[in-house]
Amino acid sequence: MDYLSLIKQPIEGDLDDFNNLFNSSLSHTDGLLSQALAYIRQRTGKRMRPMLILLMARNFGDVTDVTQNAAVGLELLHTASLVHDDVVDESSERRGQASVNAEYDNKVAVLVGDYLLSTALLHVAYTRNTQIVKYLAELGRTLASGEILQLSNIANEKISEDVYYQVIKQKTAALFEACCAIGALSAGASEQEIESAKKFGQDLGIIFQIRDDIFDYYDSSDIGKPTGNDMAEGKLTLPVIYALNTVCDDAMTALAYKVKQRTATADEIALLVDFAKRNGGIDYAEKQMWNFHAEAIRFIDTHVRSEVLRKSLVAYLDYVIRREK
Repeated sequence: MDYLSLIKQPIEGDLDDFNNLFNSSLSHTDGLLSQALAYIRQRTGKRMRPMLILLMARNFGDVTDVTQNAAVGLELLHTASLVHDDVVDESSERRGQASVNAEYDNKVAVLVGDYLLSTALLHVAYTRNTQIVKYLAELGRTLASGEILQLSNIANEKISEDVYYQVIKQKTAALFEACCAIGALSAGASEQEIESAKKFGQDLGIIFQIRDDIFDYYDSSDIGKPTGNDMAEGKLTLPVIYALNTVCDDAMTALAYKVKQRTATADEIALLVDFAKRNGGIDYAEKQMWNFHAEAIRFIDTHVRSEVLRKSLVAYLDYVIRREK
């Protein structure tokens, strides 16, 4: 099924307007900065987050200049966070292509990330809506605190599913939550409607991250990262956390601590990946995704009246949970 076409159907014109505004925000006359921004423009993804903002605005009212500038601001903030994350993680790839720090260097990547962040603030200021400005500022704080929580969790001896959810709510779900809140707010939704939209966004973001984490247990060049890459960075994700907390295996627990200390070898990580698969870790993670999917469907059933928007948002959910990369 062509999920992306279904998702875009109610907002095709709005999405074109967004792309034009976003691309113009990444234009500059300076040589090196112009090159780096052009590189980022060429590597843009599927626009999942801006599409969510536009869909929420359409659901609760209309897409306006406020909506578009808020969407550009949020996408720029997200892009800046990815550029900085790749520096922090010493990652050489992003979506299967060379990261900005790999293409240039860390200094350029940090400064380009700062430029993107400032441009995000400029566009959100154009909304002249203090509540939207507050949402974006809080989002920036939440993303940063999520990264720090993840780093501190690596040193935490406890292998906790609760902490896993705390991290992904701050690192990933917060983005989707903000998209839904900002889209609804820009269209004049009530406080109760905005809160319901935020909950939908959080459920969606959790599904997105769990699916991303499951990918790490399988070898595929399409995904853009090798098997066990998260563990190589000291991160234990839901499938292995479940297996470790369900099956008493001292050897695997010892390996998990080596992962957290970033001293595990590739072969040891492969053993832990296999352990998670053999002991129901993938099945459990997929079951959790479908639980959050059911919660998200409840929002659509309650708050989405347009049939074309219903189909679009259901396709969005299905795409996130069924995607293969």
